[in-house]
Amino acid sequence: MDAASLPPTARLRSAADFAALRGARGRLAGRCFALRYDHAAGPGARLGLAVSRKVSKRAVERNRIKRSVRESFRHHRAGLPPLDVLVIARSAAAGTPSSGLRAELDGLWRRLRTSSLPPPTAR
Repeated sequence: MDAASLPPTARLRSAADFAALRGARGRLAGRCFALRYDHAAGPGARLGLAVSRKVSKRAVERNRIKRSVRESFRHHRAGLPPLDVLVIARSAAAGTPSSGLRAELDGLWRRLRTSSLPPPTAR
């Protein structure tokens, strides 16, 4: 598979994966996004998205935000530590152009690379 692709193994899919990140110790925030992260069960970083109708009533707008997040994650995934990351969109994301979203995400991925979590505990 292409290095810039996002395979199914790089996505959080089950409700249990999302629930595990609700109480995650690792948190980062920006104007448009909040990130929650914890150690991944697998070898690479995995992405989960939460873009609710509170962010925008228009599905077109919510899908644009999700596409921007996935594209940014594809480009930065190789440099990230093995973490499960949940990206939660905030209302400010709806009015922000895609270039602004990508710029904020670039900064958050950079901060995520340098952040540290205590070693994983047995689950």
